[in-house]
Amino acid sequence: MLTDLLKRLWKKSPNPYPKSFGKSLTRRIMLRMLVFMGIPSFILFLISYNAMFFIFVTIGNRMIKGQYEEVRRITSDVYVAAVNTAPVIEDNLDNPDKMLSLMERMVHTNSRIRSCGVSFVADYYPQKGHWFCPYAVRRDSDVVERKILGSKDYNYLNAKWFKEAVARDSSYWSAPFFDNNDQQTPLVSYLIPIHDRQKRVVAVLGVDLSLEWFSDKLSFYSNTDTHNEYNPYYFVIDSTGTVLAHPNKNRIVHKKLQDYVTSDPKNRCQEILADRANSSNKAEMEIEGVEAFVTYRPVKYTTWTVALVFPKLLMQVVSYLFGGILLFFIAIGILVVTVSGRNAIRKASYPITLLALSADDVAKGNFKTPLPVLKSRDEIHKLRDSFEKMQQSLAQYTEQLKSTTAEKASIESELNVAHTIQMSMLPKTFPPYPERNDVDIYGQVTPAKAVGGDLFDFYIRDEKLFFCIGDVSGKGVPASMFMAVARSLFRNISAHVPEPHIIVKALNESMCEGNEMSMFVTMFVGVLDLQTGVLRYCNAGHDAPLLIGQGVGQLPCDANLPIGIAADWEFSVQEVVIAPQTTIFLFTDGLNEAENSHHQQFGDARVLQLAEELLASGTHQPMPLVQRMTAAVHFFAGAAEQSDDLTMLAIQYKR
Repeated sequence: MLTDLLKRLWKKSPNPYPKSFGKSLTRRIMLRMLVFMGIPSFILFLISYNAMFFIFVTIGNRMIKGQYEEVRRITSDVYVAAVNTAPVIEDNLDNPDKMLSLMERMVHTNSRIRSCGVSFVADYYPQKGHWFCPYAVRRDSDVVERKILGSKDYNYLNAKWFKEAVARDSSYWSAPFFDNNDQQTPLVSYLIPIHDRQKRVVAVLGVDLSLEWFSDKLSFYSNTDTHNEYNPYYFVIDSTGTVLAHPNKNRIVHKKLQDYVTSDPKNRCQEILADRANSSNKAEMEIEGVEAFVTYRPVKYTTWTVALVFPKLLMQVVSYLFGGILLFFIAIGILVVTVSGRNAIRKASYPITLLALSADDVAKGNFKTPLPVLKSRDEIHKLRDSFEKMQQSLAQYTEQLKSTTAEKASIESELNVAHTIQMSMLPKTFPPYPERNDVDIYGQVTPAKAVGGDLFDFYIRDEKLFFCIGDVSGKGVPASMFMAVARSLFRNISAHVPEPHIIVKALNESMCEGNEMSMFVTMFVGVLDLQTGVLRYCNAGHDAPLLIGQGVGQLPCDANLPIGIAADWEFSVQEVVIAPQTTIFLFTDGLNEAENSHHQQFGDARVLQLAEELLASGTHQPMPLVQRMTAAVHFFAGAAEQSDDLTMLAIQYKR
């Protein structure tokens, strides 16, 4: 009604004053707004600019951690293959003809190994000649070529690496070198001395890693023009600075880090080479004329260092762009507020006519008619006070009723929206992978209130099923927000980390930060290899899942703290092989602790009994399993109100 009156007044009533009060007031408000919002906006721009640098450093640490883990996996695989083969060679020293087959098998069964050979000391096998080095090399993915090396042209007995390995009498990573056959393929070897029964060094086992393949495996940026001042890239060096991996493969072995560091006033290059602490660090230097931040981390059990180069100009451009966008939206906000304020002032410039129209409506019995707010102290203000006294009691009651109704409607609407948002975050399409015949999944969440703190999630990456289930302490909106953060962190972290205990550790560190409410979440995180059936899992204070297949039993789980309690807690990882047709049944305490009207709990015994009945009837597939469990707990609870969120997730391995 008030809006209609304003429109009528604006169209028909002339302004009784020669100067526009609305325009004058608008100019004053806009001037003050520019002053009071301009300074905070500039400060906010500076804060956001510096915050982007911190974000870049954080991103760099996470990225270098991922590449570090990849390097560790590669070197560890080569190390394990070499260490496991060395005892076999020592046990078969009296059978020289078997050495070639051992080398061939080692290359054939380990895709990371390019070649390997065992070089014996001079005349160890007189019947084989002065030199004897059984050797196998991978020519392509299916063909492994084997041969006997050692001759006057290739006298490995005089080679520096052979003499050093015999003298050291311990295993280590060699310096990088080029393949003796083509002098083009850059390699690095893990060398292990071979001993006879008298503990004498009689041979050296060398397992070769192709540095070109190594560079490709680390997922470097495809653009090799590292002079570009916007391109970040990775590289790997040894303790001498020799390049082992680089997006520009012409630099592998041929160059050292010192060769293309053009400006290093604080001697950061030497710090990188000397730093062997197994943690991420950063340095600022100029590489090939481009100022950059270098995030690096030494590789454990090697003399290598993996590093990420972030051009400084890229960081500045992104920071300025982010700050500019922020200022742009602030300016738009000021403009919108100015325009809307000007219209509001124009509509408020006719208080006398509004008061007359309002008085007319009050005379007709409409006691809810709004009265204009007048600052003048004259007869009009006295007249307004008279009408206000008549309206006061009715208006107060009406406003209280309106406020109560609006608050209730707003809360219900917000809870409905929150419920919709929360449910949309969880998987809801079942079966989720109809094209696959090796796994079947079904999950269900029933909140005790409009929103809850239970969660589950799953997805497949690299032929591995990543899944989790969790229960946040408490219920309602706080628990749902904590749940949303936990689910998002699980997705983000597991997209880069394959180990469940590392995922849980990263989740714990993040959730402990700023946890002033001391909330926590029990969580079970598992990674199921869909090709082998190996399940690696980490349980953070959650109820142990059931394995339903060749029987029914609880999955053994270590006693770990829930997530969000202790930031420095070291979570354990466990492993088990899942037999085909076995169903992993995960649930929250809303199942086994559900109560009926007599305050009796559903209990673990009933859960196990129902699981055994379903197994006996052959209906332990995920969907009927969850549906039968849901029906059973609802039947048990009867008319009792649901006291806790009920969440179940069933995964059947069918390969």
